[in-house]
Amino acid sequence: MCPVSSAGEIESPQQLVLELAKVDYLADLGLATALFCAVRLPQPLLLEGEAGVGKTQAAKALAQLLDTPLIRLQCFEGIDASEALYEWNYPRQLLSIRMAESQGASIEESSLFRREFLIERPLLQALEHVGPNPAVLLIDEVDRADEEFEAFLFEMLAESTISIPELGTLTAQQKPIVILTSNRTRDLHDALKRRCLYHWIDYPSLEHATEIVELRAPKASKDLAQQVAGAVSRIRTLDMQKPPGVAEAIDWVNAAMLLGVSALDASSTEQTLGSVLKYRDDQELAREHGLAWIAGE
Repeated sequence: MCPVSSAGEIESPQQLVLELAKVDYLADLGLATALFCAVRLPQPLLLEGEAGVGKTQAAKALAQLLDTPLIRLQCFEGIDASEALYEWNYPRQLLSIRMAESQGASIEESSLFRREFLIERPLLQALEHVGPNPAVLLIDEVDRADEEFEAFLFEMLAESTISIPELGTLTAQQKPIVILTSNRTRDLHDALKRRCLYHWIDYPSLEHATEIVELRAPKASKDLAQQVAGAVSRIRTLDMQKPPGVAEAIDWVNAAMLLGVSALDASSTEQTLGSVLKYRDDQELAREHGLAWIAGE
């Protein structure tokens, strides 16, 4: 499979559905439309949905399709500009000062703030990428960051520019394709949402989930893929602390195959339950409803 040579070769959402399938990502038309607009406008895209529905994988697949770097910024509580944008290489600056002193030379402060002393973090890397296709900038789990960090993102998302006091304003030669993901652990600020396209990724239908599992676990039998997809669908009807997504279904199939399980039943479900349910309370709730029921017996 050869990646498309430029973003402009993708002429429609329908074509994007087919192209993404070539890199093992099965997108529905709604998601493909959102990604198509993010690529061609270009405008940041906010993907929301439960954990494990394929938000992060969508960005990875798009970067693979366009044969362009995926630059990922993993957000967390307390993240700041130095971890997202840039920081100065203080050990190297200090070494330059000591070398100058050892040689009896003076050193200008301005010479310590040249590009060679700058450590680029994901946001700056994405803005400065030069290639036939723009980089895909994945700002993952932006809801884990605080509101101050959201405000910090506004300038970059609006203008694709970043201000570095010692160097001035840096503007992207080509805007990165920006994809933000959120698990909705908190509501994002309206000002951030206004700058973004939006798409909610829901849990896939049973048929679609089976297709995804078969694609991502090609050595699994069709029957096992169907059984696991159905079992995950039944589990999600329970009041789970963490309902399983497609990612957990794939893990379940891989664990089952590793243990030589060719078909789900109560016994094999008990044996592999830890690959799909990651909380003790969820496992106990599943057992209360019956492992045979989960397996579809």
